[in-house]
Amino acid sequence: MSEISKLTLPAIPEDAPFNREQRDWLTRYLSGVIAQVNGALEGAKAPTAAGSTADAPLPVTVLWGSQTGNAEGLASKFAKVAPRHGIAPTVFDIGQYPRENLEKERHLVVITSTYGDGEPPDNSIEFYDWLHSEEAPKLANTKFSVMALGDTSYPDFCKTGTDYDKRFEELGGERFYNVVQADVDFDDDYDSWSSGVFTVLQELAPRGAAVVADPSVVEEPRVWDKKNPFSSNVLRNFDLNKAGAFKETRHVELSLAGSGLEYEVGDALGLFPQNCAETVEEILANLPFNTKDEVEAHNGEFVPLKEALLRLYDIRTLNKKFLEKWSERAGSPYLRSLVQAGTKEEIDDFCWGRELIDLVLEYPADFKNGDEFVSLLRKLQPRLYSIASSLKAHPDEVHLTVASVRYEAHGRSRKGVASCFLADQCPEGASAPVFIHRNKAFRVPEDPSAPMIMVGPGTGIAPFRAFLEERAATGAPGKNWLFFGNPHAETDFLYEEDLTKYQKEGYLHRLDTAFSRDQAEKIYVQDRIREAGAELWQWLEEGGYFYVCGDASRMAKDVDQALHAVIVEYGGKTEEEAKAYVGVLKKEKRYARDVY
Repeated sequence: MSEISKLTLPAIPEDAPFNREQRDWLTRYLSGVIAQVNGALEGAKAPTAAGSTADAPLPVTVLWGSQTGNAEGLASKFAKVAPRHGIAPTVFDIGQYPRENLEKERHLVVITSTYGDGEPPDNSIEFYDWLHSEEAPKLANTKFSVMALGDTSYPDFCKTGTDYDKRFEELGGERFYNVVQADVDFDDDYDSWSSGVFTVLQELAPRGAAVVADPSVVEEPRVWDKKNPFSSNVLRNFDLNKAGAFKETRHVELSLAGSGLEYEVGDALGLFPQNCAETVEEILANLPFNTKDEVEAHNGEFVPLKEALLRLYDIRTLNKKFLEKWSERAGSPYLRSLVQAGTKEEIDDFCWGRELIDLVLEYPADFKNGDEFVSLLRKLQPRLYSIASSLKAHPDEVHLTVASVRYEAHGRSRKGVASCFLADQCPEGASAPVFIHRNKAFRVPEDPSAPMIMVGPGTGIAPFRAFLEERAATGAPGKNWLFFGNPHAETDFLYEEDLTKYQKEGYLHRLDTAFSRDQAEKIYVQDRIREAGAELWQWLEEGGYFYVCGDASRMAKDVDQALHAVIVEYGGKTEEEAKAYVGVLKKEKRYARDVY
């Protein structure tokens, strides 16, 4: 066998589309990669102490189940780091994983989110059901570990991940590292879990397994992300609803100029909001200690307590876990009995519409200082909003469609943290910290001729405005159909002018509206879907993609039922056949949901 030649750095063509900074970085990066490859080639030729070449790295299968992209992103991160530990990862979207391989797996890692009230993500439903059926294989030779993502605002916040963990063990698998349940702020939990997993897998890897050098020595350009958000200027901010509307829906345009940030339609924008200043002042005025002192925040900063409550901590969300901590200091017999003996329904009923200020005023607790107080609070999390624009139509801009949340509860006016931050504190010229959140599961079809059916009532229209802008900007020939709903046509027809323009230009081939309060009998988008079932079935049979965006608790479920009903009635299928048909749509990524 001839000797393998070392790689050399090729010259970057002068006409390559890079500026000087990008060219310099790319040169440094490629130099580092080539150095690693050449080093690996040398290592492959060099004998070990036993006189043989290095052992192959340990094969590990990584499965991810994701609704909004968090679990997918962590799986990608895991796979990127794994080779440094002598591990060869193979990553699968759990919905695309060949199930017949499961019983052959020796080392399995699963990273999954939980959607809604304990449900598996859309891409995981079939695998989840199969795994919990009698068809699931025995896993006597499989070692596994699960990373579960969730949100403690929900009682079953990590149910999908813990269900996998339990089921793998029931099938005979051996847990090589305990399941970790992570809240919405999952970075630290992931780092701890992955570190433990890599340590164990490295011990299981063959002695002398090839290890890829850590490429972190290569200097990378600055990245704006969740840990380092970009301060974006507000370009426009106005109410989409007309005079007399019972709701307020803001259209917000933000500048990305100078950031280098890019997004694809279907992605979300992460926004770091600030809490209501009036509520913060009221909390401070009723705490039993000197609130002028600084506190050591969760991020290591030493900041005044007021600033910490404004921008670093969640002062709205109550749940059982928080009530338990608060009741230990409050001395309230009612609160103590609620957390110790109250049912889930009773605790949920108590928490609904209440915030931290209610506990401070009605169930005062004893704290020595600000550090003790903030130790009970969760981090203020960024909010994710479906992007309502296409970069091709609006270079260096990102647009949002946000309903302002305002309501009365327990004798107080309540405000949504992020929605009212945008409405009340972000006029034109203000700034807001943002980052791009990728959602690869919610994309326009790769085939520009494929039909699109979009269901987006209320603010659910946001990504579909972006989809239509993208198709118009690229001249895509595929047919487009939108179902839109809201209470009243006169005041709540969001983006009516845009939609009318796309109809005239031939980019919106059909528009079905459901204005629920404009007639005696309420009409919703799911009703329009059933009414248009014959044509909708034709579009699906032509290779159409079916998208849903909006409320997860009711609308998305009702739309899903309507879709199944259309397939039964117009496709001539049984209930089971319709379920299988929808399963194929999901597997082919032709049924996608961006729901919240």
